Amino acid sequence: MRGRMSASLIFAACLMAAPPCFESARAAEVVISVNKATQSMSVLVDGAEAHNWTVSTGTGGGPPDGTFRPERLHRHWFSRTFNMAPMPFSIFFQGPYAIHGTDKISQLGRRASKGCVRLHPRDAAVLFELVGREKANTTIVISKTTHVAARVTPAKSDVTAAEAAEPVKVEAAAAQVVKPEAASASQPIETVSIAPVRKRARAARQAVAPQPPPYSTNYAAAQ
Repeated sequence: MRGRMSASLIFAACLMAAPPCFESARAAEVVISVNKATQSMSVLVDGAEAHNWTVSTGTGGGPPDGTFRPERLHRHWFSRTFNMAPMPFSIFFQGPYAIHGTDKISQLGRRASKGCVRLHPRDAAVLFELVGREKANTTIVISKTTHVAARVTPAKSDVTAAEAAEPVKVEAAAAQVVKPEAASASQPIETVSIAPVRKRARAARQAVAPQPPPYSTNYAAAQ
């Protein structure tokens, strides 16, 4: 009995001092940006654009411009105001205004709705699942003219110019093998194996991008 109590106490202490792996995964910041001028939606996840879709907004100019939060989500919804029109994957953000899927796919790309933001059902399903996971961290921005700019740019290549040119240097070294007849008569001829050099050349080629950068073609001139 005493052994079981000790084990329980140790387990409780471990939970209290648990490392970050016991914590839930970090939440992602989601920004849904709707540009009514271009009839498009940009979805940013942690500052990087994850999706860019064509939409239809309201013929009367709706929804209103501003910054909003998702209020409620309905996977299956029918509009009581407009003859029970289907609104699958609805994300309501300002009273009756919502982002939702539409069966009028041919109208996407121009103003066509009564004020909501219409999406292709496939895109609406993807957005619905994303917002369902990150509702507390989701912002919806509606604008007449612009999109929210992404603040994360693609990372620079880790391969530097010197590293990209390294295979050329290694191949040049492999070519510089002393021929027996070129050796001095007063010096012993040393046998040189190029196998290790070729092995390093292959490893260097695999470490860089398949297509050599433009400057590698001018390597001889640069020397």
